[in-house]
Amino acid sequence: MSGPQCCSNPPTLDSASGAGHVEKIAGFNTYVSGSIQSNLTILLVSDVYGYEAPNLRKLADKVAAAGFYVVAPDFFYGEPLVRDKPDRPLPAWIKDHGPDKGFEDATLIIDALKSKGVSSIGAAGFCWGAKVVVELAKVALILAAVMLHPSFVTVDDIKSVKVPIAILGAEIDNLSPPELVKQFDEILKVDSFVKIFPKCAHGWTVRYDVNDTTAVSCAHEAHQDMLEWFAKYVK
Repeated sequence: MSGPQCCSNPPTLDSASGAGHVEKIAGFNTYVSGSIQSNLTILLVSDVYGYEAPNLRKLADKVAAAGFYVVAPDFFYGEPLVRDKPDRPLPAWIKDHGPDKGFEDATLIIDALKSKGVSSIGAAGFCWGAKVVVELAKVALILAAVMLHPSFVTVDDIKSVKVPIAILGAEIDNLSPPELVKQFDEILKVDSFVKIFPKCAHGWTVRYDVNDTTAVSCAHEAHQDMLEWFAKYVK
């Protein structure tokens, strides 16, 4: 289920990037943007490169500017994937950082947010993070979900989704090819929005080249779709 596309175009991580700040939530280092007073919270679950990816933080800031309180936790405990690391290839790394553990950790984040009085929570997941988000959607721990170029997500997962969900897929994606995304669309039993982005490849929403105007435009289109979904269902 994982492969070269999962690791393509790795970002240059930057712990100082973004307009927000890092704080501890449920014991996890978490990038936070926006005001908790909004009571409308979006949990962003990163891809394998983690919460220090500058494009992810830019997106968190964009979502916050739309009126949401945004949290992007470090579910990798300070060990995001390092591409081409001989002693820590993806199969070895994923054994310690599986989406099942990510789901358990995400429930801790949600519990901590609710203890602060937050009641309206949506979640978006990218690649690895989409599997975490679909698990949250299967037990209705969130009001709405968005999956962007998902990895590891199965037809059985989709059959069990209990909240409104948007799925944004890429035309060029070995992990969730268009045929699978279309299958997801056909079996969903909840309010849904499914879109396949032509000429885009897996990871395009957070691993785009900021100097490539076409790539930036495609990413921003997906971001806008995500924002509109949350504006509709997280309130």
